[in-house]
Amino acid sequence: MRKSKNKKNQRGNKVKIKIGTQVRERPSWDQYFMSIARLASTRSTCLRRQVGAVIVKEKKILATGYNGAPMGLKHCLDIGCLREELGIPSGERHELCRATHAEQNAIVQAATFGVSIKDSIIYSTTHPCILCSKLLINAGISRIIIEDSYPDEMSRQMLDEAGVEIIIIGQDTKERKRGEGKRK
Repeated sequence: MRKSKNKKNQRGNKVKIKIGTQVRERPSWDQYFMSIARLASTRSTCLRRQVGAVIVKEKKILATGYNGAPMGLKHCLDIGCLREELGIPSGERHELCRATHAEQNAIVQAATFGVSIKDSIIYSTTHPCILCSKLLINAGISRIIIEDSYPDEMSRQMLDEAGVEIIIIGQDTKERKRGEGKRK
């Protein structure tokens, strides 16, 4: 017989569930989707940063993405990283990156299959860069949930101006920090 203490948790904390004599923690929706974004990041072929993204609407996954070379092209794993060779710091000179970013790939995946992502949420292991932020704004993403920051102040400012809410959740943190913006 199954007994459960599965109360709604407004703060995104794990909920303890008792099944028979075993007790396990059930992840919140945010933790669940972020773990899928982390799993997507394991497919990354970038030598510098492995990023995964999941686009969700009404608790349903619409698309996923990870950073890597465009389809059919050689990966940085195979030919090296130009940005690394030139000593370009993270967050600068995106045009010299061979990879398509995780958020971009998730948007393209949705578009390829005709899936609208307007008013959806994206879970990303890293704060989006300015290029991804502009795409997310135009795609109508209403909320971005991230696990890690990224050195791109212009991205933060533009997302705030557009009213896109940013929420930071850590891999093991129970608290959520809310960004300034709310989509108008």
